[in-house]
Amino acid sequence: MKRRTLIAGVTAAGAAVAAGLYRFTDLFVKHYPPTPYDDVLAALVDREEAARLGALVSDAAAPDVLAARLRTALKPNGLAGAVGSDIAAGRLTEVEGWVVPQSVALLSALAAKV
Repeated sequence: MKRRTLIAGVTAAGAAVAAGLYRFTDLFVKHYPPTPYDDVLAALVDREEAARLGALVSDAAAPDVLAARLRTALKPNGLAGAVGSDIAAGRLTEVEGWVVPQSVALLSALAAKV
């Protein structure tokens, strides 16, 4: 066996192991079960922490209503643009003493409901 063949085999095996760890474990990135609202929830970095905040939102609507409102808000510029427009327009929500933009509160409430 040539040295190049051995190195190529070890490299291919290492790549396969790394791809398997990435896909089938939460070692590198969190994997969540699929929901009908994944296009909206993709804006979240950590869905579990957002769900903890969303559980504290008191007057949240049904998930399909939340997702429809968030799709229109997130469409033009993503979450950063929606947060900026919420702050500029004064659309803020108080959640257990925290004042957060309305889009963040709605997105967190959606994460808590799914």
